[in-house]
Amino acid sequence: MINSFLKTAFTLILLLVSVAVNAGNHIDKPIKKAIRVLLVGGGSSHDFDKWYKGTDVETLQKDGFATVEYTSDPTAILGKLKDIDVLLLANNQPIADDATRKAIFAFVDAGKGLVLAHPALWYNWKDWPEYNQKLVGGGSKGHDKYGPFDVTITKKHPVTKNVPETFHLDDELYYQIPDESGSPIEVLATAKAATSDKVFPSIFIVKYPKGKIVGIALGHDAASHTIAPYQTILRNAVQWAAN
Repeated sequence: MINSFLKTAFTLILLLVSVAVNAGNHIDKPIKKAIRVLLVGGGSSHDFDKWYKGTDVETLQKDGFATVEYTSDPTAILGKLKDIDVLLLANNQPIADDATRKAIFAFVDAGKGLVLAHPALWYNWKDWPEYNQKLVGGGSKGHDKYGPFDVTITKKHPVTKNVPETFHLDDELYYQIPDESGSPIEVLATAKAATSDKVFPSIFIVKYPKGKIVGIALGHDAASHTIAPYQTILRNAVQWAAN
């Protein structure tokens, strides 16, 4: 009878230990939340639905990395900022209303993330110079004819993690020029065409005082959006901007 009691007690102890260990493992492995992203596209000269709404959204949502809402309506931005971690602007159509413009600055001033993709790095709005001066730290007013060029990583950073030191693609090589009177930029990668000695920032951080801002000058069509280096940079940028 004593042996039976001891066996029962021993079994209970093992059961309690198992429950405690499993509970501890559950506590040590919290559920990782997907990054909430609003991706804004729309405008001219690019197939926004195919490459931003389609391919980029798929890239970001792979493996539950992010939840992405895409819109080509800039008036939708204002009501959605409170519910996101990162605003990804890829539009070259106007953001016309003053309330949305102020809200974007307030969003970044609150320490939230801003990623500026290809079309959004252009000098799109003459009546909103603060956008390029402060949020972009400059901008583009021209680019090479669509064609091949090399991108070279110039600085190790979370945004360039797991990206080849040099990679080749066909794209529009943006003449991204820093604004000496604007927010300084930290260049992470440069672009150079084989037919020119000129080198331009391709991937960079905007040293804005409060929020985290990443600029990605690549992204005209399939030759950018479908290659591994671009997709890695895009995911890295969103993750870093989301803090």
